Amino acid sequence: MLKDNFNDLFYLILVARERSFTRAAAKLGVSQSALSHAIRGLEERLQIRLLTRTTRSVAPTDAGEALINSIGPRFKEIEEELIALTDMRDRVAGNIRITLGEHALHSTVWPAIKPFLDAYPDVKVELTIDNTLTDIVSERYDAGIRLGEQVARDMVAVRIGPDWRMVVVGAPGYFSRHGKPQTPHDLQHHNCINMRLPTLGGLYAWEFSKDGQPMRVRVEGQLTFNNLAARIEAATSGMGLALVPEDCVAQAVTEGKLETVLDDWCEPFPGYYLYYPSRKQHTAAFSLLIDALRYA
Repeated sequence: MLKDNFNDLFYLILVARERSFTRAAAKLGVSQSALSHAIRGLEERLQIRLLTRTTRSVAPTDAGEALINSIGPRFKEIEEELIALTDMRDRVAGNIRITLGEHALHSTVWPAIKPFLDAYPDVKVELTIDNTLTDIVSERYDAGIRLGEQVARDMVAVRIGPDWRMVVVGAPGYFSRHGKPQTPHDLQHHNCINMRLPTLGGLYAWEFSKDGQPMRVRVEGQLTFNNLAARIEAATSGMGLALVPEDCVAQAVTEGKLETVLDDWCEPFPGYYLYYPSRKQHTAAFSLLIDALRYA
C-alpha cells in the first residue's frame, strides 16, 4: 500500500501547499495532467476525495487536510534526514528558514549572521520578517525567534540576546510645549503614537514595571503605526511620544534629537530566544547556526 502511494502522497502535499496544480507541476518537473492523474488515482484507491478543485484554485477537503497534517511532518523528517547526509561531506551545506520580528533581526541576528555566512558559504539562510506569532511547524520553518515569554512550552528555546528594555521618547520641542509625564498614568494626557498589533489587530497597551510590579496603560493619540521605524520617525519629528526599544533610539538620544522619560518605570526584561520543535533532527548547518547565535 505505501509503495503504491508514497509519491502520490508527496504530490498531494505539494499541490495543497501551492494551491495550484500548475505551480506544483512546475516544481516537480512533471506535466499538469500527469500530476492530476496521480492525485485522482490516490483518491480512487483511498475511496475519498482529498482535494476540492475549482477553475481558479485547489484546496484540501477536510479529509485531505487531516491526512496532510498527519503525514506532512513525517515527510519533513525524512527530508531532514536526507539533508543530514550532506553533513558527511567536507563542507557544511543546507537551507535554513527562520521567522523573526523586525527588531530581533537588527538588534540580535545581524551581528552574528554575516560572519556565519562567511564561514559556511554553502549554507543558505532565509529570514522572514513577520511580527505575528507564526506557527513554525505548519509553515515549515526550521526555527523562530521571539521574546522568551512568547515561546510555547513544547519548544526548545535557546537564548540568543541580552536583556533589553523599552523606553518612552519624545522630541525636545514636544516636551517644551506639553511638559513631561511623571508617571505612566500621565500619558493619558499626552499625544501618544500607538502601535497596531499584528495578530488580533488591537492597539498595544504600553507596558511598564517598577520594583517588579507590572502596569499596563492604554494611551491615545493622533497617529497609529504597525511599523517601528515609522513610530521613531514620528517621535523625532515632534508628533508625539513613542514606546520603542532603547537600542533603536540610543544614537538619537545621544545627539539630543530625542529625550527619554519615565526611565524608572522602564525595567529590562529577558531578550530574544531562538526556538524550534523538540523532535527536530538537527543538521550540522542548523547546529552551527545555533552556536553562532547563542548568547554567552
